[in-house]
Amino acid sequence: MLDFLSINIAELSQYFFDANKRIYFVYLLSALALAMPVYWLQHKNFAPLAFLRFVFPKKIYNHKSARHDYALLIINKFIKAALFPLIVVSMAPIAIGVSSAIEYTFGYIEPFNVSTTVIIAIFTVLLFLFDDFTRFYLHYLLHKFPALWEFHKVHHSALVLTPFTIYRSHPVESLLYAFRMTLTQGFVVGVCYYFFGPTLKMYDILGANAFVFLFNFFGSNLRHSHIWLSWGDKIENIFISPAQHQIHHSDNSKHFDSNFGSALALWDRLFSCHIKASQVDKITFGISVNHEGHNSLAQIYLEPFKKALQALLPKR
Repeated sequence: MLDFLSINIAELSQYFFDANKRIYFVYLLSALALAMPVYWLQHKNFAPLAFLRFVFPKKIYNHKSARHDYALLIINKFIKAALFPLIVVSMAPIAIGVSSAIEYTFGYIEPFNVSTTVIIAIFTVLLFLFDDFTRFYLHYLLHKFPALWEFHKVHHSALVLTPFTIYRSHPVESLLYAFRMTLTQGFVVGVCYYFFGPTLKMYDILGANAFVFLFNFFGSNLRHSHIWLSWGDKIENIFISPAQHQIHHSDNSKHFDSNFGSALALWDRLFSCHIKASQVDKITFGISVNHEGHNSLAQIYLEPFKKALQALLPKR
């Protein structure tokens, strides 16, 4: 037990130094830099201490909702470490199955004779596109199916947003996203293995997919924050801005079920659920005026099971 605790505490401490984690210190610093022009436009000057108070207001970072986020980050880490290895399927058998299925259907082919650079580029782009779409689509389903919504509602119950709100999720939702990632990566690896052979690499920056690194570098931590950063209408037709994701967290019914995307806005536009920042005025966060069911950690973990079961059972 002591080894389990020490290992996971050590892993938590590395979140700030891992480019695959949203709160990697480089991403946090880049978010801080992107917040500067937002502050300047609002105040028409730059005072360092006032800027820090603007970025880290005590009323937000000390809010009960934010304190729940900090606790969920830690508790969920231990839950995942204890339970997920027992149930999460590994990518390798999925990749082998996909490659074998393609070969069975279309026959064996010699791997395409193209340069390693081309293979890396195709593999990196495919991983990014499939990951971004499947992330969007699972997010979409979490909103559309009442039983699934009860678990995803935990994330939307945040009354204030901070970079740690990304970790405000129910373990059931985290498990679904883990399955999604495994299936997605397995599928892409299987397809690319069939066409290009076993030499598969991706372009990475500090160990993270290059596209994911750039997404996180350009303001991903401002998505869960009070800092309104819009890219403008033209760019927001292509990429989801931090402000657009804040709209997704709005407690205004006009904004419900919009801007599900992570990086690309294409999927939201295809599903007719795309809202640009210029279309929205002031917003507040949460699921409704009535916030019952998410006022304690016990409720956050247990209420979704009760409500999901009620959603699944036939109404009398």
